[in-house]
Amino acid sequence: MTYGVIGVCALVFVVGPASGLAASYGTGEDLVAAQSAHFRRWGVIPADLLSGAPPALLTPLSALFVHGNWLHLLGNMLFLFVFGAMAEERMGHLRFGVFYVVSGYLALAGYAMVHADSAQTLVGASGAISAVLGAFLYLFPRARVTSLFPFLFFLPLRFPAWIVLVFWFVLQWLAARGAGSGPGVAYLAHLIGFALGFLYAWARYRGIRVKAPAAATEGEGQP
Repeated sequence: MTYGVIGVCALVFVVGPASGLAASYGTGEDLVAAQSAHFRRWGVIPADLLSGAPPALLTPLSALFVHGNWLHLLGNMLFLFVFGAMAEERMGHLRFGVFYVVSGYLALAGYAMVHADSAQTLVGASGAISAVLGAFLYLFPRARVTSLFPFLFFLPLRFPAWIVLVFWFVLQWLAARGAGSGPGVAYLAHLIGFALGFLYAWARYRGIRVKAPAAATEGEGQP
């Protein structure tokens, strides 16, 4: 399921206008107009979503597979690749797929509710992937994660997952405090997704001992 989601996201991006690879969308102003229309059609617009119109109610699903640029796509897919497989192995393929989609939908809907008057478009799998991170924190807190931190000169260092993920959560929280409803990263959706993932794993697996695979190796990116 994890690799399937990565494949779908990559395919949607490559054939869409955001990648700049499809000649049918043109170049220059034509390409920019095609990208804007693409995001408006498939992304979440909070004001439209909260109007209750049936097409808008489906956009938190479609937005999970749409990304704004190469960095957005690669950062999200790196996190999903690193943390998704182990969470999926623990939950099971079908349960993980449902968890991913539902958490992602709720994260985007939660962001929309807070920014109900916003007409900005929201796209990306960050909310769903943040839910995976939250679940991973509960399920495998002691799993060793190989991380690259810019302020440590990108040296590959291994830390327990709980240190890396709590550090990531704090960064998202600090960034969300200064973020508005305009263009940029939807840090609030990250926080909502992370909380949903952690709470789901706690409710579903509390009292059940979970052991991380001994050979697990992870890396860090930015969703």
